[in-house]
Amino acid sequence: MPKIRNIEKMTDNKYLNMYKYEVESEKGHKGNYYVASRAEKVEDLKINNKEKKTDAVIIYALYGEKHDKVVLERQFRYPIGRYIYEFPAGLIDEGETYKQTAIREMHEETGLKLDIVECYPMFENSRYTSVGMSDESVSIVYGYASGETSEDYLESIEDIKVVIADRKEVERILKNEEVSMNCAYHLMHFLVDEDPFSFLKR
Repeated sequence: MPKIRNIEKMTDNKYLNMYKYEVESEKGHKGNYYVASRAEKVEDLKINNKEKKTDAVIIYALYGEKHDKVVLERQFRYPIGRYIYEFPAGLIDEGETYKQTAIREMHEETGLKLDIVECYPMFENSRYTSVGMSDESVSIVYGYASGETSEDYLESIEDIKVVIADRKEVERILKNEEVSMNCAYHLMHFLVDEDPFSFLKR
């Protein structure tokens, strides 16, 4: 099994930091591996923290009386320098459950109210988002959104447009726009499943 000989924190930022891992392969080759993490300290990294604390939530919410629309965000993302379609999402604050975060983030980012769908626990289990370069983990929360959209609660640095999309618009987005991986996967099912949440009822 490969070994990690040492871990050094290289940055000191509020939301994301870079760590250098001094590693040795199973065949004895040594090198450095760089990991981006939400952890504030080395001891909080997933490799050291057996609790494997969930960092954030993604919110897959249906909208409308027939639940035939989906809540999306078109957001400018600095790493790619352009707009991309995503589900509402956010970091979990200290003392919050991931479901409390989902309700708060839905309201802050869209102005909408979220009613969470209770489901088989495995569908909300914490999963890694990009394990080749980060130990960030995220839970997906499913629910129904209601109310009127609003941008009044956004942070000043956020450039987000709320999009309530029907199936025709979802198909257009998937064909022509930038879409995050986790969002695209669920939207593909949304296009063809009469009840997009049917899989949650097993």
